[in-house]
Amino acid sequence: MIDIITKIHDKFSIEFKVGFVTRRKTRHNDFSVYMWIFVPSSLDISSSTYSKEDFYRDVKSNIRLITPRFLLRNIASGDATPFQHLKRAFEALSIDPTRTAVAEYESQIKIFSAIVKSAMREEVGHICTEEQRREDVRFLCGEYVKNLRHILSEYRSLRNVINTPTVSRPMMACFGFGDEFMSYMLNQYTFRLMRHLSQSGDIYEKEIAALATLVRDEQHYRVKMGYLSVSEEDALENRNLIYSHGVLKKYVESALYLRVPKKRDGVMVEQIYYSIAAGLSMIFATIISFYFQQRFGNLTWPFFIVLVISYMGKDRIKELARYYFAHRKGSKYFDNKAKISIKDHNVGWIKEGVDFLQQENIPVEVMQLRHKGAITPAESSIHDDKVLLYRKWVHIDRERLVANNVYHTDGINDIIRLNISNYIQKMDNPYVPLYKLEDDNSLQKVDCKKVYFLNIIMQYQYDDRTDYKRFRVSISRNGIESIKEM
Repeated sequence: MIDIITKIHDKFSIEFKVGFVTRRKTRHNDFSVYMWIFVPSSLDISSSTYSKEDFYRDVKSNIRLITPRFLLRNIASGDATPFQHLKRAFEALSIDPTRTAVAEYESQIKIFSAIVKSAMREEVGHICTEEQRREDVRFLCGEYVKNLRHILSEYRSLRNVINTPTVSRPMMACFGFGDEFMSYMLNQYTFRLMRHLSQSGDIYEKEIAALATLVRDEQHYRVKMGYLSVSEEDALENRNLIYSHGVLKKYVESALYLRVPKKRDGVMVEQIYYSIAAGLSMIFATIISFYFQQRFGNLTWPFFIVLVISYMGKDRIKELARYYFAHRKGSKYFDNKAKISIKDHNVGWIKEGVDFLQQENIPVEVMQLRHKGAITPAESSIHDDKVLLYRKWVHIDRERLVANNVYHTDGINDIIRLNISNYIQKMDNPYVPLYKLEDDNSLQKVDCKKVYFLNIIMQYQYDDRTDYKRFRVSISRNGIESIKEM
């Protein structure tokens, strides 16, 4: 299965979170994702102005394991896998802090923190769904508060396990990193839940009060531990808080990110094609040389001129053949290939490629989706978009993936961020003045937004199943305005 979540990451970046979920009974899992990006011609993005190197500079891809899924209530029970692994790692470190024990201890803190964060996100998202009944929301909010208090209390009690002469201060600091990260995420998701409940007026007054008490208690704990907090008066502390959160997030999620070193794909085939091109040009030059040598003889002016011309033709034939073979290679091979590794064990690979396409080479289904839901009927009559095709092929060996993980994991996430800074360089001003006639015959000036639309169509295939998604991204000189799934 392939799961795709799209959002605006920042003012100039779109994020595609593509989850490649493997089948439990299938060892070799293959996935393919095709992304057609339709760019308005007025933005002057084409093969002559926007190279493959430009595209890969604008695309950032992070490969990470899908976070193991646990419910908050299961983590809070204490018998769930995360706490058991965590306790064993703490006890092993306190008894004998070997290099292996230290690595396992740090890894378990990171993974546990990531699991708790993911469980908070899922729980808050579940409570905030529109289908929830009022009684259910009240019950779930109470469980949310109770479970989080218990989880953090149990985690913090483990500090006594490692507070021994055998555990160094840097190792104690690792414990604090996980503690501060979970504390910060508790604030973030609890505030999100409180904002949602407050939209219903005073219906959930008691629940909001309980959540506020949870946040205040956590705030007192943060002050006690010396963790940074939001301040109305100290801009420097707020800046440091944002920076600190970013560092902690990278620290925690580093346990899930995978090493994916890239290299060019199809290098051997490319060299074979280029050798064939050189051979064809040499055959041409040799035939011409032999023919005119027999006709005019050696060391004659006609033979000398023909020899020069044949070598000029040879070079042109070589370059044309190289171009032809490069084009054929580009249609069948990928630009880059990367091995997916966990602890130096290969569990799969990813290939990626990008090319500009002529619209006649785009599948009919994709073009139909492109013109579906047009803002104006005239839009379907214009066919001057420049089209980029970004494609990925992912292979995962599930047996190796499971063998190299302590936790069960469903697969990997490929987090793709596309920066559109190069797309806005030739845009018009973000606002265009229009005028409206008032009742007194005066003109009122109205500043209207000037936007352009990137239409992105994704085709993803797995297990002989093909699905499509289409997104319309509204962008202006000021950056990304909105993204909407059509």
